[in-house]
Amino acid sequence: MNRRRFLESSAAAGLAAALGAASSTKAYAANERISICMMGVRGRGGSVLSTFASLPEVEVRYVCDLDPAVLDSRLSQIEQKTGKRPQGIKDFRKALEDKSLDAFIIGTPDHWHALPTIHACQAGKDVYVEKPDGHNILEGRTMVAAAKKHGRIVQLGTQSRSGPHLLSCVEYLNSGALGKVRFAKAWESGKQGSIGKPSDGEPPPGIDYGFWLGPAPLRPFNPRRFHGTWRWFFDYGTGDLGNDGVHRLDYARWTLGAALAAQGEKLPDLPRAVSALGGKYYFDDAQEWPDTLMVTYDFAPGCLLTYEMRVWNAYPLHDEPEGAAICGDNGFVVIGNSRWRAFDAKGKLIKEESGTYNNDIAHAKNFLDCMRSRAKPNADLETIGHPSSLLCHIGNAAWRTGRTLHFDPVAYRFKDDEAANQLLTRAEYRQPWVLPKLTDV
Repeated sequence: MNRRRFLESSAAAGLAAALGAASSTKAYAANERISICMMGVRGRGGSVLSTFASLPEVEVRYVCDLDPAVLDSRLSQIEQKTGKRPQGIKDFRKALEDKSLDAFIIGTPDHWHALPTIHACQAGKDVYVEKPDGHNILEGRTMVAAAKKHGRIVQLGTQSRSGPHLLSCVEYLNSGALGKVRFAKAWESGKQGSIGKPSDGEPPPGIDYGFWLGPAPLRPFNPRRFHGTWRWFFDYGTGDLGNDGVHRLDYARWTLGAALAAQGEKLPDLPRAVSALGGKYYFDDAQEWPDTLMVTYDFAPGCLLTYEMRVWNAYPLHDEPEGAAICGDNGFVVIGNSRWRAFDAKGKLIKEESGTYNNDIAHAKNFLDCMRSRAKPNADLETIGHPSSLLCHIGNAAWRTGRTLHFDPVAYRFKDDEAANQLLTRAEYRQPWVLPKLTDV
């Protein structure tokens, strides 16, 4: 079916909303460029910077990073790519003072997602922030509150939401081909090495370590609690569930919802119960988050979504090292990073479509289009990014407490579990990097 005709059909209304709707340029002159500050440019952040810099409608005005060597390298790369050297800064708040700056792009570690997003919204900037939404549940909720109060466009970096092959999979599921659907599964498997147990030491020359820690507790510098491996520690990351798992859970949540909708049912925003088992079963190293994990999400009116993770063994399920599967009584669909396949009830392949996992350009362009049109982006923080991130945060809380948890979406607390409620946010935020109250954003 022609994609344009499909999106224009009434049956595709939900998918059209997911696509971020229009690419109107009414709010901006056709030749006007969107100015950005890119914050956090090592690793994944460097890739996001390169994506935005490649778009002719973007002016990279500021590049922000605490590592002077990384910052200088990125500034030179952008100068070579665009012919103009951006202003390099260490403190993101300097860019917030620029009233003509349009957007903040955030590729920092997880513990530095919430505060820059909130402050950027308060300063009237739109935001593209890498996943997950924040370091914990309250941070994500506060980010949503700031975006709503200040009327900002906030796109989460779950790039598959802009991927053509995922959109065509949703189209297939909207047809009701799977019949009655009651089960979905998401998984991660990969070969991650041990991070060891190095001794504490001194930060690299030129690094403002206190600034890097930000709201996190003050601890002695350790090379594993820094570049590249920070995500495996409670203070800064969300484990692999919040790292790669958020992508696969988002696949599963999105497509499960589409399959249920085809049967006249609605997937609730949140599960009624979440349980998790796992631990450090393989690596003997400094990592705090589990290397092996199983999480079960029980949704009303009666369907399960499970998540399986092991970061020490690249053993693919359904021929996909990471992905999701949606199961109905008429068949099942397997979703990978670059393809999806539909099978009948007897396991016979009946349909297959391929795409590309690198949807960065499409996701960035959708964000820019929505800045102009003020339509909700494909991975809108409130309706898509935060709910998918919340599944990760609740799953992590279930693992850390060792109990089945029941989350109350109205009170935004776990029911009758004060130990779990201690994990809603940090015990303490270091001055001056304090998370504002919901009423103060």
